[in-house]
Amino acid sequence: MDDANEFRDIPPTTLADVLGRGQVLDAGVRPLWGPGPRIAGPAFTVSCPPGDNLMLHAAIYRAAPGSVIVMESGGDVDHAVAGGNVCAVAHRRGIAGFVIDGVIRDLGEIRAMGFPVFARGIVPCPGEKSVVVPHGGPVRCGGVEVHAGDIVVADEEGVAVVPAARAAQVLADARKKLAKEAGESLDGWEAAHRARIDRILADNGYQD
Repeated sequence: MDDANEFRDIPPTTLADVLGRGQVLDAGVRPLWGPGPRIAGPAFTVSCPPGDNLMLHAAIYRAAPGSVIVMESGGDVDHAVAGGNVCAVAHRRGIAGFVIDGVIRDLGEIRAMGFPVFARGIVPCPGEKSVVVPHGGPVRCGGVEVHAGDIVVADEEGVAVVPAARAAQVLADARKKLAKEAGESLDGWEAAHRARIDRILADNGYQD
């Protein structure tokens, strides 16, 4: 499946229902400003060791427009991997956003330019630039293994990763679920929900 833009209308909540917990980043990787736009794009994967940001800075010149740069940083939350200028260049080059298992700085500048960044927080101290790690390898971000080309969908509800090989089926299943929900009233949902909850309680021997 080539067009990741088709996922822009699919909320991460729906994708979580379709994909399961294993494809959703943990709650620590969150939007740093917002509510911002929902982003959807193919993952451009970057790995940096703790304290180093060289390959993220290199990635902004190599990722294709529309890509979501997804970065693993070895759990480092002591050194910012990017700031205002890096995000400004990425924004200008058409990169959809950053999803970083780490921290950034210059949040005010990034918020003002409207560039979507999902990360663990902010810290003013920058990292070094010395370690070369090839782009495009699998990374672990927010507890999820992400491969280059996987579809990343992120908004204020969280970040979901759709494996590239399953993208067409996941999109079809997500659209089917959204269509069903759109045709259901709150009264209908409540009736079905209450019946389900009461059935589970009864099956477990619960009595009011």
